[in-house]
Amino acid sequence: MAPTATKTANRSNHPNETKGKIITCKAAVAYGPGEPLVVEEIIVHPPRKMEVRIKILYTSICHTDLSGWQGESEPQRAFPRIFGHEASGIVESVGEGVSDMKERDYVVVIFNGECGECVYCTCEKTNMCEKFGVNPMKKEMCDGTSRFSTKDGKAIFHFMNTSTFTEYTVVDSACVVKINPQYTSSLKNLTLLSCGVSTERI
Repeated sequence: MAPTATKTANRSNHPNETKGKIITCKAAVAYGPGEPLVVEEIIVHPPRKMEVRIKILYTSICHTDLSGWQGESEPQRAFPRIFGHEASGIVESVGEGVSDMKERDYVVVIFNGECGECVYCTCEKTNMCEKFGVNPMKKEMCDGTSRFSTKDGKAIFHFMNTSTFTEYTVVDSACVVKINPQYTSSLKNLTLLSCGVSTERI
């Protein structure tokens, strides 16, 4: 299925106003296999060590999102959940230890992250990172917790290292690629780099 890019709502949150704070924003949340997505306000917690919080500007949908939402693989089911794994946006804030990007950088998220050091990242034949490679069973951040929650405090699971059907998301810094400012006019099209291009070497 060809991805379709959609621009998220324009919110007034300014990076300097929200850094280190909880953000309340809208997201499309799935509460069960095949159930209609619920667009509602959620809580997005600040990024922790080696994580990045991103304001999503454009996001796409592909068949992998549909398969996950429909719960085609029972062992991979985890709800409530925020789907989406193709997006471009702007860095709102970074966690401790992140040095290769900063606030206001334009970025593309990638579900198949790269640590740059493992045997797979240093191999020319694959980009399936040992630590951040796509894992369909993964539903939380590396520390075993979620950065999303409902307004009443219930955790919302992550999807494919990314979760982009939300106005703000938190991802590992290894799952973010900084975009040259000269290409920011093409951010809508750059969502294709998140999946269609990055999977060519797997």
